[in-house]
Amino acid sequence: MRIAISGKSGCGNTTVSTMLAQRLGYDLINFTFRQMAQERGMEFWDFCALAEKDDNIDRDLDRRQVEMAMAKENCILGSRLAIWMLKDADFKVYLKASDQERARRITKREGGSYEQRLEQTQGRDGHDSARYKRIYGIDNSDTSCADLVIDTENRTPESIVDEIVEAVKKAQTVQKN
Repeated sequence: MRIAISGKSGCGNTTVSTMLAQRLGYDLINFTFRQMAQERGMEFWDFCALAEKDDNIDRDLDRRQVEMAMAKENCILGSRLAIWMLKDADFKVYLKASDQERARRITKREGGSYEQRLEQTQGRDGHDSARYKRIYGIDNSDTSCADLVIDTENRTPESIVDEIVEAVKKAQTVQKN
């Protein structure tokens, strides 16, 4: 089973994807802009600025992720566009949280001031959304293709993983019948 998990920065994509992969014993695919920036020896925000001017960066990232996922029989693909890009996913999950909660989590994870992280988060969301629309015609606020949408605002990662596992089990039962 291939499971795709998407959401904006700070929603818990990486944490939930990692925990779910461990729980199910699946391979985790979570190749990100941060990793691409490291591959190129660039600072993350400089790399983001470059991606604004070069659509091939997004195309390369998304192509690589899908190829990695399609090479696996059982995997979790966690990325901003996983639910849209991995068309053959057996189950699609979208995680959401308020801008304020996401900025709080990013501040806790990366440091800096909350105000700075909130401004960066909102700016990144706007830039990302515009790029996804321009490159792929994807509206990343339209979650209609998701099998499950979870508000992570006041939830523990463990409870989110529990909910996904239960939903996946139900979906597998329905598919068998």
